[in-house]
Order: sequence, then structure tokens, then C-alpha cells
Amino acid sequence: MNHVDTPQTRCHAGVARCDITPPVGIYHRMWGAATHDRATGVHRPLLATALWLQPTAGDASQAQLVIALDHCVIDSVEMTRLCEAVCQATSLQESQVQITLSHTHGSGWMSRARAHFPGGDLIGPYLDDVAGKLAILAVQAKQALQPASIVYGQGRCDLAGQRDYWDAEHRQFVCGFNPAGVADDTVTVARITGADGKITATLVNYACHPTTLAWDNTAISPDYVGAMREVVEQATGAPCLFVQGASGDLGPREGFVGDPAIADRNGRQLGYAALSALEPLPPAGTRFVYAGPVVSGTTIGTWKHQTLDANTRTQQERWQTKQWLVELPYRHDLPALEETKDAHRRHQAEEEKARAAGDAQKARDCRALVEQMNRRIHRLSSLPAGKVFPYRVNLWRLGDALWVLVPGELYQTFQVTLRKRFPGQPIIVATLTGDWQPGYVPMASSYGYGIYQDLIACVGPGSLEVLIENLAREIGAMV
Repeated sequence: MNHVDTPQTRCHAGVARCDITPPVGIYHRMWGAATHDRATGVHRPLLATALWLQPTAGDASQAQLVIALDHCVIDSVEMTRLCEAVCQATSLQESQVQITLSHTHGSGWMSRARAHFPGGDLIGPYLDDVAGKLAILAVQAKQALQPASIVYGQGRCDLAGQRDYWDAEHRQFVCGFNPAGVADDTVTVARITGADGKITATLVNYACHPTTLAWDNTAISPDYVGAMREVVEQATGAPCLFVQGASGDLGPREGFVGDPAIADRNGRQLGYAALSALEPLPPAGTRFVYAGPVVSGTTIGTWKHQTLDANTRTQQERWQTKQWLVELPYRHDLPALEETKDAHRRHQAEEEKARAAGDAQKARDCRALVEQMNRRIHRLSSLPAGKVFPYRVNLWRLGDALWVLVPGELYQTFQVTLRKRFPGQPIIVATLTGDWQPGYVPMASSYGYGIYQDLIACVGPGSLEVLIENLAREIGAMV
């Protein structure tokens, strides 16, 4: 081989950024074990970053807009409202707007269904404000459109660990770092440059639950994502867009703490890994070629960056997008709504009894169980009717790269399998896109062991495998 090609996309791109930090005092409780309800401060601001992508021919009907939000989960109906606000401001169709979440558990649960909790009265006005900001942000991203090149790279980072841990003493699975488990350490990066070669944005795609900060944290936080962006942006001078990979069974090796310094440390670890993958990327529109021997103390083989030929550059302008539904059967043992409401009332009564008896630990545990039932009720009530979940898949072929944008929380095998089947080309995997439902989509082999993700999954065993095969067929047709 006498040359090395780096995957690239030639297109038009525009980037915009805004602050979406909720007000201090807003309802914040994301964890069942938390004893607080309201946010007491801000660790780092929450951000929204918009990336407008369009073919080189400038056809707006084929444009795609990605908006990355520092939030954990947003109700399906709320995601629709946000999308509609963006569409009204830009004339894009809903299928052209992809709102994706970083999944930071430090953002608080922004659901209007939580309005009756302390600080919940601030949620509605906050979400209305975010919708207005995203509409403006989308217009700004469109106005920033310019000819661009996206160059892709890949690095490694061991921040994430597998998080299905068998507690032998208590004979149960817990959700926590499993040192014996295998964790995907892939960091996929993209550098976006304008026609002048100046960096206009970067993208970091990594799979790891932002759960460094847990129940002891009372501050609004993007978790590790905030410090990661800071590291990358200080080095590149351009906005960094983070997209969460298939992290259903992945989380920080050190997490579930209250110390924001640990979240920042985790973020710097990922930031440095991303930079190590970004730094060696070649100039856009070039390949690295063998330039021949030079006689010196020995005969040296020299290499240089060479401008790509017209045919290759045309290939990097390929633009194919497809959106479709995959029907995933609900599990046969999905909890009944009325039974869940009964359990909710029972745990509430036990909490009140424990408080009256002065048993603080029992009261805290019961409060956590009440919250578990609250979330199950909310989840069951918001599922689409019928026997299957209509799972929406977005697949893009942009030049040499594949972009996969899907809802829910998928196990890491989703991205690992796709990348093994289609080696040599970057695959951006953005989960929690368009919706947080159907929640977790574990491997079939993970069902039946009492693992957390299995216990709250609403789709049945085999769903992840069906998704992988369905998507692989579509990728094969595009390639």
C-alpha cells in the first residue's frame, strides 16, 4: 500500500451554541436515593449545540439538523414540542430535526409531570424558554452555513466500565462498575473545517453514562461532558458537540458520587483522549501518500499529504438519508399500571410509618421505592398503545461516514457489532435521539437475571438483535 486515506465528508455546515441552564431552585431530583428536591447551585452550565448539515449542492430539502442538549431524559411529548418549534422557525420537516441528549443525570428531570414537586413550578416556564432558544439557535446554525469538510478519526478511552456487577455477598446484580466486564473504549471524533481550513466545530462520540454525580449532588451539572468540552474547545478554539453512544451497560469506572471534581476529572480524561484522536487528523481534502526514497545516512522512505483527485472528492459528497420504523414487541411480563399504582401507595405508607418511627434509613429506602414506582407509572402511561413499540431509526450516509441516530438506551453491543461488520468507515452512533423511550434495550442474554436495565426495559428479549440486523441490511444497501 502506498497511500493512507482518512474518511471525510464534503458538505455545507453551520454551528451555533447557547446556554440552557435551568434556574437554581428548580426541581432537580434525578435519583431515588436523593434526599433533596431543588437544585442548590450550578456546577457547570448546560448547553445546546446545533449542527446544520447540507449537501454541497445546497439543497435545503436534504438538510439535517442535529441539536445536542445537556439533559438526561425529556418526555416524548416535550421532544415533539421542541422539534415543532425548530421546524416553525426554519421550515424544516420533523424528519430533518434530530434532538439528541447527552444523558447527564446532573441536569435534573425536566418533566411537566413533576410540576407538583418542590421547584416543579419552574419546569414548564423553563421548557417553554428552551423551545424558544432552540428555534433561534437553529436559525443561527443555518445562517452560519458555509462549505465544509468533516474529517473523522478514532481514539481510545477507558473512562467507561461495564456496569452490570454481581454482588456475591448479597447474591444480586447491582448497577455499578464491573472490573471483569468488557467495555467498548472507542472514541469517534470529527473535525469540521471551513474552506479556509479553520476549525469551526468538533464532534466527540463516546458511550458512557454521565453518572459520575449521583444522589449526593445537588447542583445542576453536565457531568463529565462539561469538562470534556472545555478541554477540547480550549485546544481547538471551536465548539465541541458531544453525542452519547450506546451506553446502556456502560458507566464511569468511578461514579455515583457527589464530588464535582471527580466529574471534571472524568471529563478531562475523555477530553484528552478526544484530542489525541483529533490532533493527527490530516488536512481536509488530502490523502497521505508515499513520496519515494531519499538517500541520507540510510535510505529514507518519505510520505506527504497530497490533494485528493476529483473522483474521490465527489465520492465524499455522497448524501443519503433514510428514516424508518422497526416494530419492537413489548415484553410479555410488562408490569400492569394498576399494580404499579398499588405498589406506589404501599411504599408511600411505609415511608410515612418509618418517618413516624424515626427510622431515617428505612424512610430513605421507602422514598426511593416510591420514586421507582413514580417513574414506572410515568413510563407505562407514556408508552404507545398496542403490542409493539414503533422504534424510529435514522441512517445517514455522508461521504465516507455513516451516522446512526436512534432513541432509547442501547447496550454497547449495538455499536460494537455494527463497526465490526462495516470496518474501515466511521460510524457515529447517537442514542437518546428523538425520544428516551423505549428506555433500555439490552442484549437478549441479559434478561432474566434481575439486572437493572432488564427490570425496567419495556421491549422484550431479542429486540436489540432485531435492530442490529435490520440496520445492518440498510447499511449494506447504502454501502
